[in-house]
Amino acid sequence: MKRVVLLGSTGSIGTSTVKVALDLPEKIRLVGLAAGNNVKLLTEQARQHGPEAVSIIDLAQATELREAFGDSIEVHHGSEGLIKLATLPSADIVLIAIVGTAGLQPALAAIRAGKDIAVASKEILVMAGEIVMSEARKHGVRVLAVDSEHSAIFQCLDGKPSSSVRNLWLTASGGPFRNKTDWPKESFRDITVERALKHPSWVMGRKITLDSATLFNKGLEMIEARWLFDIEMGRVQVVVHPQSMVHSMVEFIDGSIIAQLSTPDMCLPIQYALTYPDRVLSARVQTNLAMLGQLTFEEPDLDRFPALKLARRAGEVGGTLPAVMNAANEVAVEAFCDKKISFNQIPDVVGRSMDRHSVVERPGLDQILAADAWARADALAR
Repeated sequence: MKRVVLLGSTGSIGTSTVKVALDLPEKIRLVGLAAGNNVKLLTEQARQHGPEAVSIIDLAQATELREAFGDSIEVHHGSEGLIKLATLPSADIVLIAIVGTAGLQPALAAIRAGKDIAVASKEILVMAGEIVMSEARKHGVRVLAVDSEHSAIFQCLDGKPSSSVRNLWLTASGGPFRNKTDWPKESFRDITVERALKHPSWVMGRKITLDSATLFNKGLEMIEARWLFDIEMGRVQVVVHPQSMVHSMVEFIDGSIIAQLSTPDMCLPIQYALTYPDRVLSARVQTNLAMLGQLTFEEPDLDRFPALKLARRAGEVGGTLPAVMNAANEVAVEAFCDKKISFNQIPDVVGRSMDRHSVVERPGLDQILAADAWARADALAR
């Protein structure tokens, strides 16, 4: 039985994790649940799973939950509440599905408390991959991937050292604007928020869906893979795969390529992370290759999607530059959603902040957080 704390329980990854827990009541118990502001859904989840503790951002909503649960469930709030749940003594593993940078401090707290962590929040490793992985080694805990792409690589590597790898191949659906004929570069300035949110393969939250449309999502995954698998950026590659059936691949030094395939469903990588090293029977994901018919692959279009070039640069330079890229992108995405900038200006905003930043090499956590704050202010100024 794995006792799991779930941070971000009401988002898309969180609700999929709840489904996995319901599928496997003999294997998984949710002992802690944290949400942003969806108090209604958090209350439903808590009544269904009976965790030891819950947390929500707002103090007033926390008071509401205390009145609802009485003494049966501990209720916390704010950033301190996330730390309380991340270090819950009974937990075996903490799954971090908080969008943005708010998951970094809870991740480090969980590691230092001796908990394995499962990472669905890309920002944790993009901002502070060196610190997180160093702390994990120091405290003898595992950092497990929840993203479908990184889970696929983890499964394909199967414990092989990075020295046996020629390339890691992250697959990208290409997003809703992959087709150059339908969506030439000059049309990007007219793309609406509503159109950008129509992803062809996955159902995800707003930020991740928009990052998939610009391919910043894949850029963040490149940096994440560099840290998760202890491999330099030059061996992390991207290939466009519209069917989203091959979730990623490992190319070994002898020329062999091993891929992990399945119908797109986040429940599969979530289940593998929470039950690792075991594989547990589940009927949720069914894959029919004959019905699919074909698998195709394409080179990414770096001219229309410069996010990949920006991410490779950030990963190669390192230091505080990945944190700046990530923070500036968050600001730019919000500005696009608020109709303050056009879709094609998102990478422009990010690139300008990266150009203006004075990189700190091998930064400490305070310097990373300072770079994050600087980038947000810089990107807002545009």
